[in-house]
Amino acid sequence: MEKLILLPVFGQVLLTSIVMILMGNRRIKAAKNKEISLSAFKTMNLTGANEQVIATSRNFDNQFQMPMLFLFSVLFILQTNFADLGYVVMASAFVLLRLGHTIVHIGSNNVRLRFNIFLLSCAVLWAIWLRLAWQLFV
Repeated sequence: MEKLILLPVFGQVLLTSIVMILMGNRRIKAAKNKEISLSAFKTMNLTGANEQVIATSRNFDNQFQMPMLFLFSVLFILQTNFADLGYVVMASAFVLLRLGHTIVHIGSNNVRLRFNIFLLSCAVLWAIWLRLAWQLFV
């Protein structure tokens, strides 16, 4: 199970990398179209950038928030030898929900749908941490 629980981790890394590349492409396109000036990149002041540029940039930032708690949880699960099918399923669900969140965020950007997916991903992550705490301390 130790190897299986790493598959969602690789999925999260891949998702973050894809968003980074998309963000770079959208920023370069906006700069070429003179929607934002090159000097804006000195301080990352994207004021005046189009919604796609801003949403993709925000989504990239999001990949270093709750997903970091996910990555730490997997490290603890591996360190304690607790990896099992339950954790693999929850970890996979978390990453799939993060993928859904990203698709909505950089696509239609339907705020209600995006927020609901975000909350669901948080609930899965909290379940991972609660189960881990239970196994460690009870």
